[in-house]
Amino acid sequence: MISIIGGAGFVGSNLARELQERQMNFRIGDLQVSQSFPEKTDILDVRDPTDLAAKLSGDIVVNLAAVHRDDIRDPREYYSTNVEGAQALCRACEEKGIEKIVFTSSVAVYGFAPPSTNENGVINPFNEYGRTKALAEQVYREWRDKDPENRSLIIVRPTVVFGEGNRGNVYNLLSLINSGAFVMVGNGKNKKSMAYVENLSCFLVKCIESDVKNAVFNYVDGPDLSMNDLVIFVRKKMKGDPSVGIRVPMLLGLTVGYAADALAKIGLKLPISSIRVKKFCASSEFSTAKQKLDGFEAPFTLKQGLD
Repeated sequence: MISIIGGAGFVGSNLARELQERQMNFRIGDLQVSQSFPEKTDILDVRDPTDLAAKLSGDIVVNLAAVHRDDIRDPREYYSTNVEGAQALCRACEEKGIEKIVFTSSVAVYGFAPPSTNENGVINPFNEYGRTKALAEQVYREWRDKDPENRSLIIVRPTVVFGEGNRGNVYNLLSLINSGAFVMVGNGKNKKSMAYVENLSCFLVKCIESDVKNAVFNYVDGPDLSMNDLVIFVRKKMKGDPSVGIRVPMLLGLTVGYAADALAKIGLKLPISSIRVKKFCASSEFSTAKQKLDGFEAPFTLKQGLD
């Protein structure tokens, strides 16, 4: 049986549906009940050893639980879930004899990486999310290294994930474009690696099924689109207008972002921040060796996923 920690969330729900379709047995452990699979959900806090001791089960653990938003005010929240949660989960696996973990990390461990960074890229995170994901990876490696003959660890580093049911950055971008409120910041030549959730779910199933003992994979659905190409594609689909619309210089966007940062410190939360502007204008291009995992092929192209 497969335990999906954090399985009530966006990626976890899609993974659970994929496992259900393939008639693979699973349980979900999460802080909230899965809307899709309430009968298969155990309320579980990955940070709580007592919860894990009582409720963790199965032969394989897929850990999707994470604090990932970029507007978390207390950085200890990242460490508590992402790192201490990994430590507690590894201890629980040791106690229960669970010998395979699939951990979803993030390309955020690379920080503002050079184009086409692969799985051997330099680990250089620029925020607490990326830093704590990198620390969590090391926790899992130490767990595996205690018994490398019997234990299996596959680390998956997805880029930004989008798809049906998501309310993250890509959804917000599509909504802004659809509403007519979108403004392109910068020249739009920067490229963005993206991942469609249905493809990622299929890849995680492949990780579960694989006999590979130790591996790290970026997850990307290429070919990458520039922000200009992405916005034009979406505007053409939604508005019938193959253009980027209004454009402003990056400096102006950053000025607005810093002003929003200042307002956030006094309790006024806005949907823009300086870090979001920087991330929007930065290139985030990654390469992936995913096809080396038992010849994996994604069922959808990137544009099919966007469509």
